[in-house]
Amino acid sequence: MSASDSSPELSSEIALLRQPGLIGCLAGRNLSAFSSQVQAVAVGWQIYALTHSAAALGFAGLAQFLPMLLLTLPAGHVADQFNRRRIVITCQVIEASAACLMAIASWQHWIGAWALYVLVALFGACRAFEMPAQQTFLPAIVPVSLFPRAAALSSSLFQVACIAGPSLGGVLYGFGADTCYALCAIGFAISALATSSIRLRFPARQRQPITLESVMGGIAFLRRQRPMFGAISLDLFAVLLGGATALLPLYAEDILHAGPVALGFLRAGPAMGAVLMAGIMTRWPIRHNAGRTMFFSVAVFGVATIVFGLSHSILVSILALMVLGAADVVSVMVRGALVQLGTPDEMRGRVSAVNMLFIGSSNQLGEFESGMMAAWMGAVPAVVIGGVGTLIVTVLWMRLFPGLRDLDRLDDIKPAD
Repeated sequence: MSASDSSPELSSEIALLRQPGLIGCLAGRNLSAFSSQVQAVAVGWQIYALTHSAAALGFAGLAQFLPMLLLTLPAGHVADQFNRRRIVITCQVIEASAACLMAIASWQHWIGAWALYVLVALFGACRAFEMPAQQTFLPAIVPVSLFPRAAALSSSLFQVACIAGPSLGGVLYGFGADTCYALCAIGFAISALATSSIRLRFPARQRQPITLESVMGGIAFLRRQRPMFGAISLDLFAVLLGGATALLPLYAEDILHAGPVALGFLRAGPAMGAVLMAGIMTRWPIRHNAGRTMFFSVAVFGVATIVFGLSHSILVSILALMVLGAADVVSVMVRGALVQLGTPDEMRGRVSAVNMLFIGSSNQLGEFESGMMAAWMGAVPAVVIGGVGTLIVTVLWMRLFPGLRDLDRLDDIKPAD
């Protein structure tokens, strides 16, 4: 078939894959995500095996959240002032070294719950610097016309990593936590090599000292961009209230009466749904009514959370988590397009830092909230109440942010002043 006979969609996909640096960008991000998912399964199961405490699972989320809370905004300033590729590589090398240490400590039976908290906190600190810098790569590599497809492809591969990581982590945990951590060390090391293959031109800028005004520049920018702020804060509250991943070890053992392999499939459930949706959106990206589509997807996220919370069937639980993941990826893509395309390059590090802080808050602080709520009232009421809270927040945000609700085309987004 000649080039003239090719469909526009196929031509766009070929043009996308030919973008220099895209393969290294995707490989570095997704190998790191894969390793983080394997680690999350091992840490969660190991902590619960050591403590048999829902609160202990919540403290693991808190240990990762606190360094992100303290460091993410300064990290955004660093990403806008220094070589972003070097920042990411340095963080991935530290993560590989820490995972190797965890493997040795588990192999020699030196590790306890508090040691795991310390190591998880170290990973949280690394992620605080790695993620804002890493989030700036994609818009620097692909043109605006291809960004929605590139974002969908990146999300699809990310979700594949989130499927393979928990599934393989659950299987490998049967051989010991040290096996999981050794695989993580290898994955982080390879991701550093992949990131080093990216060639990005860093614009020459006058270095600014770290001041309160420069560090808080991302927040000041978002306050002026109501739709962007609405999308980020909606994700914060929806996942903070509706997130139940911290309780998956408890659900696997005490409610569904399964084991670590089932835990791996439960953790992979959201990613399995997300990769299906991301694959669909890579081929058929959102054309119109992006804002309303986002709100609908967050409402579906809340309903799926309620179904998961009430389920006592492993099959129903996995299906509910798949729907939850499929709905979440739609919200992620709309938010990502708003943040990356609507932000000028000189502000991308700081705005990405605020975005990642909100995401970290919703994930890690949400895990802490879920653990505390489950310890207080039981796992099932905690998850169901969180899902109901997500639905309430969705309705409120539709009224508070009409600009986000009425957002139409993603490829019409331009950098704001």
